[in-house]
Amino acid sequence: MAKNGAGAPRVETLLVELLTEELPPASLEALACAFRDNLTNDLESAGLRGTGSAARYFATPRRLAVSITRVLAVAPDMREKVQGPSLNAPPEAVAGFARKHGLAPEALSQAETTRGFVYAVERTVPGARLADMLAPKVAAALAALPIPKMMRWGDGDAQFVRPVHALVMLHGAKVVPGSVLGLEAGRRTRGHRFLSKGWITLRDADAYEAQLREQGAVLADFEARRLEIERLLQAEAGAQRATLGEYRDLLAEVTALVEQPSVYVGAFDKAYLAIPHECLTLTMRQNQKYFPLFDARGALLPKFLIVSNMRVADPRQIVGGNERVVRPRLEDARFFFDQDRRQRLEERVPQLARVVFHHKLGSQLDRVQRMKILAGIIARSLGADDRPAERAAELAKADLLTGMVGEFPELQGVMGRYYALHDGEPPEVAEAIEAHYRPRFAGDQLPQSMVGCAVALADKLYLLAGFFGVGQQPTGEKDPYGLRRAALGVIRILVERALPVSLHDLVSAAYRVLPKDISQAHDEVEVFVRERMRGYLAERGYGAHEIEAVLSRMFVRLDQVPRQLEAVRAFSQLPEAPSLAAANKRIANILRQAGDVPTDFDPGLFSQSEEQALAGAFAAIQPEFERAYKAGEYTEALRTLAALKSPVDAFFDKVLVMDKDERVKLNRIGFLGRLHATMNRIADLSKLAT
Repeated sequence: MAKNGAGAPRVETLLVELLTEELPPASLEALACAFRDNLTNDLESAGLRGTGSAARYFATPRRLAVSITRVLAVAPDMREKVQGPSLNAPPEAVAGFARKHGLAPEALSQAETTRGFVYAVERTVPGARLADMLAPKVAAALAALPIPKMMRWGDGDAQFVRPVHALVMLHGAKVVPGSVLGLEAGRRTRGHRFLSKGWITLRDADAYEAQLREQGAVLADFEARRLEIERLLQAEAGAQRATLGEYRDLLAEVTALVEQPSVYVGAFDKAYLAIPHECLTLTMRQNQKYFPLFDARGALLPKFLIVSNMRVADPRQIVGGNERVVRPRLEDARFFFDQDRRQRLEERVPQLARVVFHHKLGSQLDRVQRMKILAGIIARSLGADDRPAERAAELAKADLLTGMVGEFPELQGVMGRYYALHDGEPPEVAEAIEAHYRPRFAGDQLPQSMVGCAVALADKLYLLAGFFGVGQQPTGEKDPYGLRRAALGVIRILVERALPVSLHDLVSAAYRVLPKDISQAHDEVEVFVRERMRGYLAERGYGAHEIEAVLSRMFVRLDQVPRQLEAVRAFSQLPEAPSLAAANKRIANILRQAGDVPTDFDPGLFSQSEEQALAGAFAAIQPEFERAYKAGEYTEALRTLAALKSPVDAFFDKVLVMDKDERVKLNRIGFLGRLHATMNRIADLSKLAT
């Protein structure tokens, strides 16, 4: 056994690196993290990770690597107990078991199991050896990576996301022998494609990062490289008296494209600023991976930042090359913008008849005609002008037929707004065309006008009602029509814009505009939205019991739910809350057991002082409860219930609800039914009982 010192197994840092061709940048960091986690877990299971072991991943365009500290050359031996035949087994079976383990039958021990006492053997199992285990573990860790499509290369059978050219497996300074993906392990790697001096022979696993940086001009640590790029970008933007706008997503992608980052400034002709800035920024970010620059007011500047993989003293050639590359892209954007404006949006609407939306729901023209009716209905329910809402819905999908949106689908709605303004449409119509896609993603801005809200709700409710109506609900992880996003959009608009409309009424309106042969999956749509509501509220910090207390009621308006939740939270803090919640649950059980609950009760039939006291307390709080409830002051309404705590406790302590006298029993049940209905008008308080 290898030793560090007398009697101690050798503990060293382990390094595994695959040198590859350019890896897909969008998934590079995820692949590296998964490789680290898979290999670390496998070594842990084999007992090869020592106390205090830590793991890191390294990822560049041409390498995936994992470094794990305090890895043992040989895992500790383990004692295990092997179970054998029952104590009542035939002697031949017992003798055979003993002989298999090199023992006499009388040397066997005994063990108690779920099937009774059995013969057993205690033995020492030698610890796993890293040299024997590493190559299979690395192969298994790579095979488990989330790679949708594999590649083959050369004449072998090896498969990976990209061809692999070298394999490093070092334990301390020693190469761990083994073969993975048809490559024998070694200690040599390559640095930067242009700035390195060739192959690098690694001294040991701990020297990996420093040698790549010093000899190979490579910043191997993904996060360190991202921070360095961000520092360079911010510094250069500051030098240009500019800002970067939204750059986080592009930063992650660019980090996966370079090994030795440098940042340079490029420029383009100011004349291109006449094109909508969304077109310019998208083409620079998406096609060229450039970082556009903006002034202090957020206006686009005719400059951009280039993250280069080359660090040179004179970057003019790099900058000039990038400026030449971006110019045709900007020229394409100008061409599309100019061409698109030659035809009005309203002239494109009839052409939507040639675009199939869904074979059971018709064309895009059918879609916008139904959206137009639905948007008008919703606008009127919001107290908004229905004419601009209907006009915006009619034009909402026309920009799908423009050249710009054909080139950049992400600009649908955005370009519709620009073209509507160019056509002389009212600003509120143009704004609603852009806003009807909102929110596009988590945290996205919501429509600001009531007209925009109406069209956005019409778009999303049409999707939900239509696709549920034709049986195209999301299943598992599959949601090809974005119905979960649509439901969340409906929730956010109704809740965060505090719109006083009923979800039930909105879904009903959506089904009224659909063809008669479409199934009325009304309840299914409402349940689907309610389920998305649970996740939405949980993300906003509400507890599971609070959410269940409110959503278990058949709530009508989503905009009221946050106030109901705040009221439930405040009620939960009252010292009387636990007792009242428990009593509420008890009442619910009594009513469930009773079956048919009388709709009224006669106070004159109350014979016991405890039920008279509870009825009096209930009558006393009812006016204030009703006033607060009708005013939407839900917290105050629930606070009034605190006065019922003592009389409720006394009632259940002294009063037998299921009295032998049928009239008395039904009267008490009727009273409890009225009390229960009042206590649960805002939320099901029994859900708070633990």
